[in-house]
Amino acid sequence: MTSPTPPAEPAYADRTFRSGAGLVSGALLILLVGWIGGDAVVQGKGWVPWLALAALLAVIPLIVAFTLRPAVFADEERIRIRNPFRTIVLPWSDVSTVRATYSSEIFTHDGAKYQLWAVPVSLRERKRAARKATQQAHDDPYGRTSVHADVRDSHARAAAADQTVGDLRELAERAGRREEPGTTTASVRWAYEVIAPAVVGLVLLVVLLAIG
Repeated sequence: MTSPTPPAEPAYADRTFRSGAGLVSGALLILLVGWIGGDAVVQGKGWVPWLALAALLAVIPLIVAFTLRPAVFADEERIRIRNPFRTIVLPWSDVSTVRATYSSEIFTHDGAKYQLWAVPVSLRERKRAARKATQQAHDDPYGRTSVHADVRDSHARAAAADQTVGDLRELAERAGRREEPGTTTASVRWAYEVIAPAVVGLVLLVVLLAIG
């Protein structure tokens, strides 16, 4: 008796891009705000505990939105961009280009632009990578022989945001060779799970300050 044939593995696994600095800073900010707000709730008098609770309800979702939530998920067929307040899903056939200038951005064929919050651009890191490349060119002006050269070296020396944008652009170009661009079919969903508690907390804070 033969065993069933397992399903074929995808040619390219899903890839996730996130900002390590954003994750660390977000976790630290939540701990700090939680400690200060929790102390105010426990030790505060009068309206202070309620004000602290309202402030926590308003602030913590915003910290999560701008630090922990941003992510980019990409596979061979599409890209899903999770920004602070929106999630955008685009098939690669709709993507015109991906670029990083002062921020990382993706453009569709009909001119729409979406920012990639999970791929922040560091000008300092980019300058450092450029200095390293210049220094290597100065040390080896004639280049290395093909026997010892590694085609991945220039990619490894690039700034992190430029590396990520290069990977995403490669996925987009690969998809573009398979399909003709058509009408953009972007799917955009607002992150009400983040917006709603922040708005409620802000309204409660304003009301408590007004009556207090």
